Amino acid sequence: MIEIIGFIVLGVVTGLIASTLGIGGGIIFVPALVVFFNFSQHIAQGTSLAIIVPTAIVGTALHAKRGRVDWRVATLVAVGGIVGGLVGSRLALGMDPDLLRRLFAALLVLIAVRMLSS
Repeated sequence: MIEIIGFIVLGVVTGLIASTLGIGGGIIFVPALVVFFNFSQHIAQGTSLAIIVPTAIVGTALHAKRGRVDWRVATLVAVGGIVGGLVGSRLALGMDPDLLRRLFAALLVLIAVRMLSS
């Protein structure tokens, strides 16, 4: 029961942060699932991708209602994202989980440094 409550709280917190700041929920979901729920890196990443779908739909619908979505750009980036998602998923599935976790952590650090310095 505690785990179920933890998952729901994680969803609420991530949904709030992702929708407020316009970030991908995976930046929060993946580390949280690995650190707090002992998921493997591969399972955390796959689960995160599945979680992001409904979160993105709700956030997009609300922003679109206010006219704050550039559909042309969203469509073009989505096409690239589909190709990248196919290639990236295959790469990730073939990687050692420890290497994958380190690469993900390095990306988070890089993003944090870049954001702090801008």
